[in-house]
Amino acid sequence: MPCCLSYTPTMGREHLLRGRWMSLANHFEHVDTWVFDLDNTLYPRACDLFAQMDRRMTAYVEAKLSLPFDEARKVQKEYYRDYGTTLRGLMAINKIDALEYLKFVHDIDYSPVKESPRLRAALMALPGRKLIFTNGDVPHAKRTTDRLGITDLFEDVFDIVAADLLPKPERSTYEKFIKQCDVNPATAAMFEDIPRNLLVPHDMKMATVLVSDSPEGQALQLEWEKVRLDDEHIHHRTDDLAVFLEEVLDAS
Repeated sequence: MPCCLSYTPTMGREHLLRGRWMSLANHFEHVDTWVFDLDNTLYPRACDLFAQMDRRMTAYVEAKLSLPFDEARKVQKEYYRDYGTTLRGLMAINKIDALEYLKFVHDIDYSPVKESPRLRAALMALPGRKLIFTNGDVPHAKRTTDRLGITDLFEDVFDIVAADLLPKPERSTYEKFIKQCDVNPATAAMFEDIPRNLLVPHDMKMATVLVSDSPEGQALQLEWEKVRLDDEHIHHRTDDLAVFLEEVLDAS
């Protein structure tokens, strides 16, 4: 698959592809398995759902490690950067109870996530299987997709527990997902909001789509989270998942 970077902004339907135009149909006509990350991917980042979890992660570190808030925040972000999730860092360094952590972090207000008939219609129209592959857990995924009104559209949820608590971007976790969910990477597309989590899918020959923040939101991301124009593992980029899926369907 040729590497290119398309961008679907919220306004407008043009796809700028590194100096040349290319039909979306060429990139997705072979896809029969659609794999979606959950947080900040199936729902807009503007919901601030993950921001709630982020604050609870810091609160958990603050309480468990008896640190002042600023120091706990620093530790949490270092674990996230170095281990893929704060949870993995806490397990490796501090030997915490993973299930206790997951329950604490996901004790949030889900009301900011609104039902999305437009996303539901686009997902329903996609040919083939739909799967969720998340570093969160199944109860969190279900509460979120229930709010969106799309739970019934997904065949399965592969979560952090199914991954033996080893998060993306670990290659072995993708391999376990592929095996357990019987996915052929060559006919799959992966949608993610974190650029480094698309490195392995690209290497496995999946089509890759970065569900990106708005330009204003991107400015607030940590440096290592940001997408660069030379990131060849990202084939497409959008800040509106429903619009992007509609355009894929229109192109087919």
